[in-house]
Formats: sequence, structure tokens, C-alpha cells
Amino acid sequence: MLCKEQGITILGLNAVFDALVINKLNVLEFVQKLLHKEKSLESLSRQNNGLLFRVTLLLSGGASILYIRWRIMGTGPPAFTEVDNPASFAESPLVRAINYNYYYSLNAWLLLCPWWLCFDWSMGCIPLIKSVSDWRIIALAALWFCLIGLICQALCSEDSHKRRILTLGLGFLIIPFLPASNLFFRVGFVVAERAIYLPSIGYCILFTYGFSLLSKKAKKKKILAAAVLGILLLNVMRSALRSSQWRSEEQLFRSALSVCPLNAKVHYNVGKNLADKGNQTAAIKYYREAVRLNPKYVHAMNNLGNILKERNELQEAEELLSLAVQIQPDFAAAWMNLGIVQNSLRRFEEAEQSYWTAIKHRKKYPDCYYNLGRLYADLNRHIDALNAWRNATVLKPEHSLAWNNMIILLDNTGNLAQAEAVGREALELIPNDHSLMFSLANVLGKSQKYKESEALFLKAIKANPNAASYHGNLAVLYHRWGNLDLAKKHYEVSLKLDPMAPGTKENYSLLRRKLEQLQKKGEA
Repeated sequence: MLCKEQGITILGLNAVFDALVINKLNVLEFVQKLLHKEKSLESLSRQNNGLLFRVTLLLSGGASILYIRWRIMGTGPPAFTEVDNPASFAESPLVRAINYNYYYSLNAWLLLCPWWLCFDWSMGCIPLIKSVSDWRIIALAALWFCLIGLICQALCSEDSHKRRILTLGLGFLIIPFLPASNLFFRVGFVVAERAIYLPSIGYCILFTYGFSLLSKKAKKKKILAAAVLGILLLNVMRSALRSSQWRSEEQLFRSALSVCPLNAKVHYNVGKNLADKGNQTAAIKYYREAVRLNPKYVHAMNNLGNILKERNELQEAEELLSLAVQIQPDFAAAWMNLGIVQNSLRRFEEAEQSYWTAIKHRKKYPDCYYNLGRLYADLNRHIDALNAWRNATVLKPEHSLAWNNMIILLDNTGNLAQAEAVGREALELIPNDHSLMFSLANVLGKSQKYKESEALFLKAIKANPNAASYHGNLAVLYHRWGNLDLAKKHYEVSLKLDPMAPGTKENYSLLRRKLEQLQKKGEA
């Protein structure tokens, strides 16, 4: 119940089991006596006094749990959008009713034949039925034909055992599904496979009872048994296949493409997975398809805009991000990304406004403060830049980039003492960050604290041995310090890692000339 509201329905199942199995209550007889207010109802109530007490206990316990859940949720229902559950937003009550019933038939079909499974059924996966000429109406008729037949058998059968079994099976099938039915409140999904986990208990009861009846009447029992075993084997194989699809995000998302090709969220998730793996070209294709299927899908627009920004396709990136914030004005991430694009286009005033809009909608947004600081640094507004980066580190103390930029800016502006203080503060919070070690080592080297600077350079190189700049700057330190042999060694390592390293070739040439001069003096 703390995880999913459906958990509360277990109490209803307990009540049904108690009444039908333990108390062997005849539901039809009880209802008839209740309606006619017969005197025998008093005796029936006395007979079932324990049952009534237990049901009352379950009801009061359930109400308490629901109240706790309601308080945890913030005493208000969650907000859903049309893409989550389009039927519930249909203006016509008839269209809503028809589509709700169609969703019930889909759930029933998934119980009977769980072949088409999808991690998400929203965003156009199941188009609305808007006309009685839609062939899918047949599914509704088939569902209610079967249900009404079973209900009539459960209520009217002369066999009390049959009545109890059918009532129990129907109770276990219907009661756990009620929270997902849209009857009491709007739910945030069209179909959710988790919503039929508990109803599958009722389905199993009905299936088993049907098999037992058939086996009594069938002449060729072995064929019937073989058919049931075949169904069982098929479902075991299906379970194994589905489990393998859940082993990775990529397999899970791609498996949904064949089931719900019209679902924008499926294409979005495939694209996001590809983007996370660095395959931007393929990701763009899926993000574009997600936006085509749902032109108001702001998260797909934001992610697509981000990739285009990284590929320097700034014009289209700006168009997409501008559209995203028009559709959803409080979308803080899109405002920040729009600011980054505008900054790249050198439209600094617009970029600053976009950053502050993002912060207005998300007060604690360290990445946005970091990017705002970069904008101020580009404009030589050093105090504003330092303040922005300081805000980023207050909100996120492990924000390495913000710390680094503060150290570098203070270093470049000649505030070595302040740069050293900031660097030491940063390393206390993030002691294993080699980039911070490198930045602080540069500051200490300029302050002629050679020994301490050397220790930090060596520690940074140990953490990231293939960084050419680390070796190059350590070589500069040794060069200044007078340790020329060590300087030569690290210049050579740096040039080996990056032959085009800026400044390293010139410094190495200066060192070699100095070594040659010293050698000549020694020979003289």
C-alpha cells in the first residue's frame, strides 16, 4: 500500500475469502433476505456475527491505511495529463465509457494471452474509440458477454459449491482491479500490467475450475491435459523471454517498439538510452519521431535540443527549446538549456534572462548557477561569476566544475591567496577529484610553494596518468624549481600523450637549450 494504491484491495480479497470459503455464505440468499427484510435475516446476522466483526475491522483498518497514504501524498490527488490517460479527458461521457470498457477488455486479453507486453501504454499507444463503427467495439461485447454469463452462474446456480467458487473467482478478479478502473478516480495510465497481478488470482481460480468441469465431461482427458500443459509451457517460455527483455533498458525499450509504435514515450526512451551510450545520431532519429508523434512532448524537445546544441546546430536547438518553454513555461531545464544556446549565439542578455527564469522555477538549481557564472565570466563580470559559482557549490558542495572555475578565475586575476583558500576548501569536500588537485597545484606553484605543488601534481597524475596537461604543468613547475632532469622527463611524457599540447613544445625547446648551455659550460 505504501508503494502502490492497489495494495489496499488485499483487504477486500480477505473479506471475500472469509465470507465465501470460511463462512460459506450464500450471497444471493443474503441479498434476497436483505432486500425483503425477512425475520430470518436476524438469525443470519447472528450466524455471521464473527464475519461482520472481521469485515468491520478490515474496513476500519483499510480506512486508516488510506488516510495515512493520503497524508503521505500531500492530501491531494496527483495531477495527470491527457497523454497519460486520454479517455478520461474525452468530453463525451459515452466516449469515456466505451474506451474505459475497451481498456478492461485489453486487460482481460492480457490475462488470457500475455503476448503483447509494453513498459508503457500511454501517449497514443491505444487510439481512442470515437465511433460505433470501430471494430474494437467487438472486444467490449465479448468481455461483457463472458462476465455476465459468469455472474449469472455465480448467483443462480443450484450447486452451492459452484456458486462459491465462481463468486470467489469473480471477486478476486474484479475487486483488485477496481482502483485501476477509473470508476472512482482518474488514474494516470491507460493499461498497466502491474494492475492485473492481483486479478490474476481470480483468473487462475476460474481457469482451474473450468478445467476441472471440462475434465469431468471430456472423454479424451489426456488431450485436455496435454492442451493445458501446452498453455503452461507457452506461458513459461513467454515469462523467460519477457524476463530477458528486462535485463537491460535497451532491450526493454526496444521490445516496446513492435507493441506500441505510436507511443511517443517509447521512442523517447529508446532515444535517451542511445544518447546515454553516446550514439547521438541514432538518438536524434528517435527523439524526432517522439516529437512527431506528440508535438507537445517537451522532454523530447529538450533532449533533442541538447544534442543539437552539442553538435553546434544552434539555430534548430534554439527553436526546439523556445517551443518547449512556450508549451511548458515552468520547465526549468529547458530554460537553462535555452540560455546555454543563446550564450553560444552571443545573445548574452537573452541568455541571462533565460537562466534567471530557470532559477525562478527551480530555486535549488546548481547547474544553472554554474552556467550563469560562465556567462558572467565571458562578460568579464568576475564578481557576479564568483557569486554564481559560490551559489552552485552551496547548493551542491560536490559541484567540481564550479569549484574549478572559481579557482581558475581567481588564479587568472592574480588573487592567488584567495584561489588557494578556495582550492583547499574544495579538496576538503571532494578529496579525490584530480582536476581540483591540478588547479590548486598550479596556484601553489605560482606562489612558489613548490613541494606542496609537486605533491598535488603527482597525486593528480596518479589518478589520471594520461592527462598531457598534468605532466606538462608539472614539468613547468620543475623547470621553475630548477629540477631540470625531472622537467625534461615530464615534458617528454606530455608531448608523447599530446604532441600538439599548447606551449609544451616551446617550453621543452627552452629547457633543451638551457641544458645544452649547461653542458657546454661543464665541458669548458
